[in-house]
This record gives sequence, C-alpha cells and structure tokens, in this order.
Amino acid sequence: MRGRVFAPVFDFHAVIPVDGNGLPMEIKFESVVPILRIFDIAKAEEFYQGFLGFVIDWDHRFDDNAPLYRQVSRAGLILHLSEHHGDGSPGARLRVMMRGVRAFHEEISAKGYRYMRPGLETTPWNTLETGVIDPFGNLIRFCEPLAPPQAA
Repeated sequence: MRGRVFAPVFDFHAVIPVDGNGLPMEIKFESVVPILRIFDIAKAEEFYQGFLGFVIDWDHRFDDNAPLYRQVSRAGLILHLSEHHGDGSPGARLRVMMRGVRAFHEEISAKGYRYMRPGLETTPWNTLETGVIDPFGNLIRFCEPLAPPQAA
C-alpha cells in the first residue's frame, strides 16, 4: 500500500527476564563509566592524579607500542581514559552528581594547578557546582543537589 507506514508490533513482556519462579527480574542500572579520549599520558596523570586526586586502578595495552587504556577512580567515581582513536571524542561533557562539592573545590583549588582555577557556583536549578576541563577538552561538572528552601 502506498503512503502507509507499518511499524512492527513487539510483545515487550516477552523480553523481560524472569527468575526461576517465573517472576520478572529486577532491572537496575548500577553506574555509567565514561571513556574519555586522551593524547598525552603525562598530561593525563598530572591532571587526573595530581590535580583531581584519582588513583590508577589498572592499565591495558595490547602490546608495548599500543595505545593506553586506563581506569582511574576516586570515591566511587570510575573513569576510563583512552589513547585509542575510536574511544570517545575530545570535548565530552560529564555531570557527576556527588556529595562534598565545597570540600572537593577547596582541595583542588589549594593545589595551585597552573592550567585551571575552577569556580564554585549555586545554580538556578538548586545545585552547588564546580567544573574542570582536562588537557584534552573534556569538561567535567561536579554537582551536589542542595536542600530545597524551607517554606516560611
């Protein structure tokens, strides 16, 4: 038939996993691990370990001359840093929801990192935020929800 578009009909209940009793299993997303493109390992270490305080969890290379793929973490936040061409694009934007933004801002500001002087702001959407841009153009916003104002 001309001019008519037919969409396939899906039985969405058929794709829900079930447990041994035939009951639907809980679906729960645990976390997101962004992959950020890097180009210079020394600059990445200066920024992510030296400035932001992350630790290296592990490194992977297919051989001695292959690009680095690294996991760094701090206080429950995991990031993957990659020299691989197809792993992410410079200029990524991340929003990290957290507690302790003010203390984190004070800590990183006290380090005197020469390429970044992050501010601290209260947003119109009721969060306290600071942000950094890594040497590869990736922006990371660290955000803490503020308590809603009390009614008078």
